Amino acid sequence: MSTQQSDPYRAFRRDLHQHPEPAWCEFYTTSRIVEELRDRDVDEIHVGRDALAEDLRMNVPDDDVLAEWHERAEAAGADPEVLEKTEGGYTGAVAVVEQGDGPVVGLRVDVDALPILESEEDDHAPVEGGFRSENEGYMHACGHDAHATIGLGVVDAVLDSDFQGTLKVFFQPSEEVVSGGKPMAESGHLDDVDYLYATHIGLDHPSGEVVCGIDGFLAVRHFRAEFEGDSAHAGARPEAGNNTVQAMAAAIQNLYAIPRHSDGPTRVNAGLVGGGTATNIIPEESYIEGEVRGKTTDLAEYMYEEAENVLDSAADMHSVDVDVSLEGEAPSATSDQSLVDVVGDVAGEVSGVTNVVERDELGGSEDATFLMKKVQEQGGEAAYVGVGTDHPDGHHTPAFDVVEDDLQVGIDVLANAIEQVAAEQP
Repeated sequence: MSTQQSDPYRAFRRDLHQHPEPAWCEFYTTSRIVEELRDRDVDEIHVGRDALAEDLRMNVPDDDVLAEWHERAEAAGADPEVLEKTEGGYTGAVAVVEQGDGPVVGLRVDVDALPILESEEDDHAPVEGGFRSENEGYMHACGHDAHATIGLGVVDAVLDSDFQGTLKVFFQPSEEVVSGGKPMAESGHLDDVDYLYATHIGLDHPSGEVVCGIDGFLAVRHFRAEFEGDSAHAGARPEAGNNTVQAMAAAIQNLYAIPRHSDGPTRVNAGLVGGGTATNIIPEESYIEGEVRGKTTDLAEYMYEEAENVLDSAADMHSVDVDVSLEGEAPSATSDQSLVDVVGDVAGEVSGVTNVVERDELGGSEDATFLMKKVQEQGGEAAYVGVGTDHPDGHHTPAFDVVEDDLQVGIDVLANAIEQVAAEQP
């Protein structure tokens, strides 16, 4: 199956690229997705609270930040009805296509952007093409604009095919802070899914290359530790204060000293730290935003428990308090061989595909694993597919971009795999 409609998809992708939005603030993005779905013969569109288990959302921005991005989306022309449904950060959507008797097959794509200032160099394609980010300081530096476009294209391709069954496309918010996968996985919309594909573009694979199954997902926990102590004059009465920066510094040193585990690789990083108000004041507040990872979910949990011990001990050492909150998480997962085989069967027949790789290791984290595990734990199967593209710089960098012709490759590979899965029910 091939849609052969690259220009409309290119325009849609560029629109999303021009209006990047961070986690839980994807108001314009969700609106545009829903608007496009309404123009198609889609049986159900779930949006807002109807697409998520709302009590499982984590790391949601404060009300002022949400309101600012909501206003930006309104000013950019987002649909008022969708804006009303997504107000408060209830972003994302689920599209359902019912097309005869057969299994329920899902596709998960993510839609959020990153807090990165996009390149202004003349040879950067979005600059040349006039679709550089209008939200200064934010950009689609990981290809989620392409993912959303591929999701829309798969809807079109399935509607125009012999697919028999039900297709569900999950347009998931808040992947970059690994807090959107769990509320979408537990929304109820995954409960009847028999097979699930997730996808990512690039990942250092060139245009024309398809990876049938990606593994090596590190389980991850994001945390924020807030230290509270007592301020004092740093010159006149230093002994009267309880210094949170000392506690923070001790915690950072000892986070990196957590003993590694014999069961597999682990990671830790204190990525964002700060505290204090002036050079002559004993700091009464400081914080650490960090993460731990592990080859397995159990290893990530081990690292998180050890990190909590380190943070509590550092606070006790310096007579301050610490509050540790879990801000995001994702388990590990493995792609099922049967779905990997289906992608291998169809990918070589897709125009533009020049190399088919059976498997590769991600080496990072992704909360699509929540959806994959949900389907697998209820007896279904799941796989994560890589679609190559010649991105000019690495992911999460100011010059990242995708080759737009590769959008069609991704659409055709996934749509063909979904049709074959429904027909063969492996």
